Amino acid sequence: MSLIGPGEVVPAGDLGRVHFIAIGGAGMSGIARIMLRRGIAVSGSDARDSALLGQLGELGAEVFVGHDAAHVGEADTVVVSTAIREGNPELVAARERGLRVLHRSAALAALMAGRRAVAIAGTHGKTTTTSMLTVALQHAGADPSYCIGGQLVTTGLGADEGTGDVFVAEADESDGSFLMYSPHVAVVTNVEADHLDNYGGFDMVKENFARFVERIEPGGTLVAGADDPVAVRLAEHARARGLDVRTYGEAADADLRVTGFTPRGLGSRFDIEGVGEVRLGVPGRHNALNATAAVAVAQALDLDEEAVRVGLATFGGAMRRLEPKGSAGGVEVFDSYAHHPTELTADLEATRDYLGEKAAGGGPSGRIVAVFQPHLYSRTRFFAAGFGAALGLADVAVVLDVYGAREDPEPGVTGALVADAVPDGTRAVYAPVRDEVPAIVAGLARPGDVVITLGAGDVTQLGPLILERLAAS
Repeated sequence: MSLIGPGEVVPAGDLGRVHFIAIGGAGMSGIARIMLRRGIAVSGSDARDSALLGQLGELGAEVFVGHDAAHVGEADTVVVSTAIREGNPELVAARERGLRVLHRSAALAALMAGRRAVAIAGTHGKTTTTSMLTVALQHAGADPSYCIGGQLVTTGLGADEGTGDVFVAEADESDGSFLMYSPHVAVVTNVEADHLDNYGGFDMVKENFARFVERIEPGGTLVAGADDPVAVRLAEHARARGLDVRTYGEAADADLRVTGFTPRGLGSRFDIEGVGEVRLGVPGRHNALNATAAVAVAQALDLDEEAVRVGLATFGGAMRRLEPKGSAGGVEVFDSYAHHPTELTADLEATRDYLGEKAAGGGPSGRIVAVFQPHLYSRTRFFAAGFGAALGLADVAVVLDVYGAREDPEPGVTGALVADAVPDGTRAVYAPVRDEVPAIVAGLARPGDVVITLGAGDVTQLGPLILERLAAS
């Protein structure tokens, strides 16, 4: 178990020279970028070279490929993520020298200090909600600083320093690190069982979300999903504490109620009662809810609603959130980070809406070919049946083997558990050899179909390879 509890926040100006171990990750590189923009000396290492390392180098960071104790250099503070093991030579050197060692969340909390912090949490939707809110606030003139767990499609950035007093941050619950933050506004989109390798059970997940809500500043605001029973209970407790509470969703008693959701190509339109019509350029009912959460936050920050709606209409999406990768041979290919049964369900339902609208307009009656890579052995063990049921929303499901990430293999836990759980009516193919997947998918897909690569691992690299095979077919 690697749960991170609340701790003392060190002001960013007191950190001195900061060294990041695994600086190339989405979250770590974003924090490093903001520190560089504030004039803090930054160095960092990563196991492999990447475009993000190059960008940080151009901003003035001293970056290294590979891990070595010497890379710590003259650092005063060392930043790590939960994924860094105690035997990492740079972490060993930092501890031997008595340097300040901060978890990534503590470094982010240091940057948020002194700003009107907005922390977006939830089992699902937090990356997209954070991204939407960032774009909307930019259009409303707030120019926030932001740190997202993904990257905006329009800019390629996942973090930056703004000139305004608002700081928008995605709050990661996976290891309890969101308990480092004391936000002025907090969002809880929904709460479901996940990350059970850390939490052990759903009760502990709910308890940690309750503790997160308790950390909202006095006089602050909670924005909570009205369609989620746990979020509703959190809202009730927050009201009892005297916090401002705004609920959103399709529930009849939501403060910001969503009605009239209508898919429109790779976007949608819907109404928020008391606000008006909102148009989005990203698909799915779940994204209408994410956008409504962003509107609720903007209201809490007293920003212009019309400017916020315009900003939401321009939102081009976040990378790996049903991101279009291209088309070949009449087949469209999308990529998604979905790695929980609820997330798979939302993306497949959105895709079904898209295909249905195309068919209603005279287009071909296409199918969904879902290419799913389970992420983590523990998550696969917990949710194999749920993954299989969700993939039943596709016409064809190609299931890869498990992407273990930080975990060691577990006997008997493979992608076959998921493929075997796919219900009748959906063709399920277990493809344990990753390099064979592009050819398999190209052989299964036909003109009018949509292929979606799904998962938090390296399945994202398959989209271009599938397109190549489709083009050659």
